[in-house]
Amino acid sequence: MKRIILMVLYNLPFVPYWWWQLCHYAKKADQYEEEERYALLKKITVHANKGGRVKIDAHGLENLPKENGFILYPNHQGMFDVLGFVESCPKPFSVVMKKEVENVMFLKQVFHIMKAKALDRSDIRQGMKVISEVAREVGEGRNYLIFAEGTRSKEGNKILDFKGGSFKAAMKAKCPIVPVAVIDAYKGFDTNSIQPITVQIHYLPPIFYDEYKNMKSTEIAETIKNRIKETIEKNIKKDVDK
Repeated sequence: MKRIILMVLYNLPFVPYWWWQLCHYAKKADQYEEEERYALLKKITVHANKGGRVKIDAHGLENLPKENGFILYPNHQGMFDVLGFVESCPKPFSVVMKKEVENVMFLKQVFHIMKAKALDRSDIRQGMKVISEVAREVGEGRNYLIFAEGTRSKEGNKILDFKGGSFKAAMKAKCPIVPVAVIDAYKGFDTNSIQPITVQIHYLPPIFYDEYKNMKSTEIAETIKNRIKETIEKNIKKDVDK
């Protein structure tokens, strides 16, 4: 909470106008191209992160597929994660978020602008509908971000098991899967600190459909988890060795 307050105070002269823009774009999202909506979110996010004393250290941007229509699968550390992706990812994307946060002020406007999907984890039928909608949109050239753990890890850089069902949308769309390792993002909003932090985001080489078409969803989940875990452990070790 302290860091959020710092972000607001640092950008106080711009906050009223940005809030108006967010509300306006959220209400009239269909009137703007996705690139234009994403540019607004990126502008606000870059200023917010700077004000909150957060540096985004992104690696592997060259691994992002040249053609749109892919899904990012990162580990999930907290509410700050998406801000790290908006600042670092040059390609617009949407998200699948849990239904519980779809009406939270500010997040509500951001999710409307992104045309995000709300997932009710207690409703299997609704979940299948979301998977089908995401697969269709990805097939049409949209990009998505899905947290395969299903919930945020509460143990810092330690990741949880990845759920096989999270990969059904990619399998249905036959699209590239981009594993992403997130390091230290939990320090953004999940610690009561305003000390300067660096959040690492590592975009790993994608896995294309031909590579995973004969795998079960649980096998894909384990493969992605292991690649992310290995990247996190390697880069944490580098920091310790410095």
